Amino acid sequence: MTNVPSGMDAYARMYPEMSSDGVLRLGNLVPDFTAQTTQGELHWHEWIDGKWAILFSHPADFTPVCTTEIGRLALKYKELHSKGVQLATLSCDPVESHTKWLEDVVAHCENNITIDFPIIADPTREISVKYGMLDPTIRDREGLPLTCRAVFIIGPDKKLKLSINYPASVGRNMDEITRVVDALQLSARHSVATPANWPNNHENIGAKGWAFLLPTVTPEDAAAFFPDAKHCKVPSGVDYLRLTDTANL
Repeated sequence: MTNVPSGMDAYARMYPEMSSDGVLRLGNLVPDFTAQTTQGELHWHEWIDGKWAILFSHPADFTPVCTTEIGRLALKYKELHSKGVQLATLSCDPVESHTKWLEDVVAHCENNITIDFPIIADPTREISVKYGMLDPTIRDREGLPLTCRAVFIIGPDKKLKLSINYPASVGRNMDEITRVVDALQLSARHSVATPANWPNNHENIGAKGWAFLLPTVTPEDAAAFFPDAKHCKVPSGVDYLRLTDTANL
């Protein structure tokens, strides 16, 4: 870890711990909850226990896109676990429904997977409302009030680091999820920011996979902690595009 005084800690302080209107936003402490899952009762904050965590929401069991997503998550589980990431998914159906549905998930993946992460039951939709996945005014509406297809990546400090919302009709790309986990962990450890398309960036200048220093990193800290940084020249003359080789961090 690169302990840059003006780095990640300074950058993280730009995000408030709590929102003033109750809406969950980046940097906020995520809501705690207790719920039943396919692996028993889960106490959310206790379960995170100083690790990175991902919470996936699903509109409902026995839906086609969700079935493929659970299967793809299962294929990524060992890789995410090796990165110190806890993984859980959630839908508004009860545990009994989850358990039956998972038989279909495994069969659709030709029985080549096991589901080693908990599926959270949220039949009252209380968690979905807390996390902004469902408008509280339709929480108790009859029929199928759909939660969005959301991803929440949470740091060891239990603060929200990234969230992505998809409509119910669009499946998520698990390669992108693992990519952003790598990016978030790299940034947290070394006070860098990953450019667009990282790690396939800046190849044209011999800096493929390099990352920018965070904007909060002072010139003094940049010289002390990143002496080999490449400073990109731009017409404005402002020295803010400071690339460092992540392989040396």
